[in-house]
Amino acid sequence: MVTTTALADARSVAAQVTDPEMPMLTLEDLGVLRDVAEDDGRVVVTITPTYSGCPAMATMRDDLQHRLLDAGYDDVQVRVSLSPAWSSDWITDRGRRALAEHGISPPGAAPAGGPVVLDLLPTRRAVRCPRCGADGVRLVSEFGATACKAVYTCGACLETFDHVKEI
Repeated sequence: MVTTTALADARSVAAQVTDPEMPMLTLEDLGVLRDVAEDDGRVVVTITPTYSGCPAMATMRDDLQHRLLDAGYDDVQVRVSLSPAWSSDWITDRGRRALAEHGISPPGAAPAGGPVVLDLLPTRRAVRCPRCGADGVRLVSEFGATACKAVYTCGACLETFDHVKEI
């Protein structure tokens, strides 16, 4: 049996694990960490991927497991939950500030519910440069180093930067 205090401590440990692709964010700030619970004496952590095929999920799972085992929890399981689907709205205010401080434009509001229209044109977004704050930016590529980011260039300071996509 995991005590309430131990469970709160386990949540604290899990909340400090960083995203392997954007290490300025914890999994909690990214909104990926959904729950830390006890099940038959085992600490069970539930995470939700930002994308269904997110290649970082295995690393997130391993990092969570290792950090909790290192913190003294003997039996740890990490579960992946696809429902509800992750939304960029789940990124905390602290996470949004961390992205901007590291030169990555945080996402705006996610599209409202309902079906998402797919077309072959680039997505129009209200993006500001995280370095100078200008809104005169140009999309360079719909896909950055990771599928969850697009690449933009600022017309004012001429810097290129990543933007976390709204989903």
